Amino acid sequence: MSWNPTIEPICPKAGQVDDIDTLIIPRARDIGGFEVRRALPSPARQMVGPFIFFDQMGPAEFITDGGIDVRPHPHIGLGTVTYLYQGEFEHRDSLGTHQMIYPGEVNWMVAGRGVTHSERTSDATRAGRHKLFGIQTWIALPEDREEMAPDFEHHKEAALPQFQDGGAIARLILGDAYGKSSPVTMQSETFYLDVILQPGAAFPLPDNHEDRGIYVSEGSIEVSGDTFEAGRMMVFRPGDRISVKAGPQGARLMALGGATLNEQRYIWWNFVSSSKDRIEQAKEDWKAADWSNGPFRLPPGDEEEFIPISPELDRTRPRDW
Repeated sequence: MSWNPTIEPICPKAGQVDDIDTLIIPRARDIGGFEVRRALPSPARQMVGPFIFFDQMGPAEFITDGGIDVRPHPHIGLGTVTYLYQGEFEHRDSLGTHQMIYPGEVNWMVAGRGVTHSERTSDATRAGRHKLFGIQTWIALPEDREEMAPDFEHHKEAALPQFQDGGAIARLILGDAYGKSSPVTMQSETFYLDVILQPGAAFPLPDNHEDRGIYVSEGSIEVSGDTFEAGRMMVFRPGDRISVKAGPQGARLMALGGATLNEQRYIWWNFVSSSKDRIEQAKEDWKAADWSNGPFRLPPGDEEEFIPISPELDRTRPRDW
């Protein structure tokens, strides 16, 4: 999903909090009745480990017949991760996948050399009032895996390892942490955790990964005596032992990171690549709309429309932030 790639976060200095390398305050916009907050990429920080895109969707509430319709659109060079706190999405892709996703589950779609997908609110959910709240992020593929065959995995909540210590509960969505591994197939060293903290509860970041960050989805946390409210991303210095504490209302956060990639990454619309030329080729392939003979196909069951490249977007060039 990428319905508004123009949102750029604000990145103030971290101030007196010595443990924090970068503090990112996402810029919020209302997109069709729900709020999106984009933390990555940002002018100060393109990536956290292999994570190159990070959006908070909602929280939003829809009345009867309302919902999300992200029409078919393409990706290359990345994997998309959809994780919901509330609501649902109906996912279809050009591999023939038709998969519902509900809170606590994970949809992992590897674009590789090219895939097309859509995400919509189902007809059943539109029949009544409903809410949507979740996170979608992209993970850049290693250079030698950018042109791999596209793939899709879905894992139920019960399949994801869970940790509990005092007032902290953490679910491992991707990668490895604290001696456990997620069942999701990864192409590079990664960790991604959904963490719920009771008021005053502490949470230590895993110390076996090079790059580590936290995004506060709800509540607040304290780091080195300073308080950070919901809608903040903190990226920490490599090697430091980091522990955060929930504020008086508790907190929900996403912890993320992994090994940094050795090569520069460029982003244009929904495309990520270590090569600007490869992005230009993907752009031309999508504009050609040759669904029978070209490299992109439309998702079976959702072939009546797609998101075109707008003239304004077409005039832009891939960015390395």
